[in-house]
Amino acid sequence: MNLSEANLQKANLGYADLNNANLLGANLQNANLRGTRLNNANLRGINLENLDISSSRLNKADLSGTNLRNANLSFAELDNADLRGADLRNANLNYASLRNIKTDEKTNFEGAKIKNTSW
Repeated sequence: MNLSEANLQKANLGYADLNNANLLGANLQNANLRGTRLNNANLRGINLENLDISSSRLNKADLSGTNLRNANLSFAELDNADLRGADLRNANLNYASLRNIKTDEKTNFEGAKIKNTSW
């Protein structure tokens, strides 16, 4: 599904099936992504700051360079996701699964909440 450059501002995408979607350059400001299935999705470099992405499935998603500051990712699955260069400062990762994620020296977890997070 090609949603690149789409204006999804304030869209209710909660529990939607967006597996394999290309969201490169999409505007998701103030969108609801709670419980959304985004496995293998391309979210590279987009702004997800302050969004509720809790209980979502982002396994093998490309989140490289993505702004996830203050995002709620509690109970989310990010196994095998690419988080190289992602900004997760103050993100809520409580009870999230981050097994086999890809990170680099630019990936920032400063202040992130990680209670019972699976690595």
